[in-house]
Amino acid sequence: MLKSYIAFDVETTGLNPLENEIIEIGALKVRDGKVAERFMEFIRPTVSISPAITSLTGITNEMVSDARPRCQVVSDFLDFCEEDVLIGHNVSFDYSFMKCSAALDNLPFEKMGIDTLKIAQKVHKELSSKSLGSLCDYYHIENKSAHRAYHDALATAKLYQTLAHYFEEKEPKIFKPVQLTYKVKKPQPATPKQIAFLENLIRKRHAQIDWNPDTISRSEASRLIDELLKG
Repeated sequence: MLKSYIAFDVETTGLNPLENEIIEIGALKVRDGKVAERFMEFIRPTVSISPAITSLTGITNEMVSDARPRCQVVSDFLDFCEEDVLIGHNVSFDYSFMKCSAALDNLPFEKMGIDTLKIAQKVHKELSSKSLGSLCDYYHIENKSAHRAYHDALATAKLYQTLAHYFEEKEPKIFKPVQLTYKVKKPQPATPKQIAFLENLIRKRHAQIDWNPDTISRSEASRLIDELLKG
């Protein structure tokens, strides 16, 4: 069992790291098996959080309105990570968002990781669900605020320690850190038609949106347009 690592989790505005944004990062730095430091911070998104995401996470637009922007929070989180192994439940999802977010500022984020979901899929084939919530119920791990980043990260750390206690000796291979990979696709710039339509929508809706017509990508422009049309 690793004695030093970082367990982390992110909450996002959707499932696509190229189109959606991180709105919360939660992590704990473990040293010698004990929590040494914590990282808990909201990120102010460029578009409104949907009712569906608020229903799932409990995070509202009001809660993130005074948060720092992505570039500042992600940079601080990368410093927090140092050279540690990352542990997450379906860690490739969280890693893909962090990788894309870091890439926006040309920051490297190359990490080794351990996925408690993959471990559970191997050692608990009999369980119908291997979600973090289901596994916490199975092992009686308390998670007071499921779907909030720090609490899910803490629950993941407890789950990792529990799984390692019971199964690492029998299945050492699945507990070894592996290189996390995600290829960030280069975003295509927004078309002149998109930019003109977006400018018109912002003017008509009197919307306060932080964006740059010179650097906005095609997918970001589409997301903003959809958000404004819904409103």
